[in-house]
Amino acid sequence: MNVHKPVLLKEVLEILDPRPGQSFIDATINGGGHAQEILEKIGRHGKLLGIDWDCGLLKKLRESAEFKKFSNLILACENYANLGSISAKHHFGPAAGILFDLGFSSHHLEESKRGFSFLRNGPLDMRYNPKTNDLSAEKIINTWPVEAIEDILQNYGEERYARRIAGAIADVRRNKGISTTEELSKIILRAVPRRERIHPATRTFQALRIAVNGELENIKQGLGAAEKVLASGGKIAVISFHSLEDRIIKNFFKEKSREGVLKIITKKPIIASREEEKANPRSRSAKLRAAQKL
Repeated sequence: MNVHKPVLLKEVLEILDPRPGQSFIDATINGGGHAQEILEKIGRHGKLLGIDWDCGLLKKLRESAEFKKFSNLILACENYANLGSISAKHHFGPAAGILFDLGFSSHHLEESKRGFSFLRNGPLDMRYNPKTNDLSAEKIINTWPVEAIEDILQNYGEERYARRIAGAIADVRRNKGISTTEELSKIILRAVPRRERIHPATRTFQALRIAVNGELENIKQGLGAAEKVLASGGKIAVISFHSLEDRIIKNFFKEKSREGVLKIITKKPIIASREEEKANPRSRSAKLRAAQKL
């Protein structure tokens, strides 16, 4: 297994400053890029709890040569929104640091075959964990009221053509179901003028993924749980990839700062250097915010 190329790795390690014997939580372990570096630094007397909602990703990690050597790695196939109960179940905590990397991996785009990308034809699914989530993108597209679809595209995708796209979806589904990413992408391409650099389907697919997985609500719940699991003096670092996520994190840190619970470490979000952007294009939209428990 090729370890996922982690975004803002140097900056995350500087903030979290993992030391031998400490306990850390990677709430979105994904391909394990950040986790591997943290595990190297905490040594065999430290512990790391790695959480991911996608059991397939964790299976790959467990079986990879890079991670087999770490006997102090605990993996949990769970939704990080339940971080409090996950930590309790594994008798884990208080943690010296907690990391959330809210980006989704190339595994989801290229290997999962669950329709996360409009660049590959596949089923309109978009669920990180189909076993625990009954709501698919196909269900939203084919059964939800057109006004609800418009709201999703507007609120989660910040899509200016939300009404036009929702109307086009409604027109097509009157005659036949929409079941593949290719079908949906073609509907969007017919409905929206191609004036911008990004593909017209980008925001719609983002919005559907967020809605299907309840991502914004998960962030709020996960951050709330993380603050309680952190040790005094422990740090929380969060990498987001779009403005909706960043706003939630910023507001959470501000609120907890006013309450005297957290001290904000990053007055402004940390972004990738030009060198990192060139080497890893997905880092372009990444923003890192961090805080310390008082």
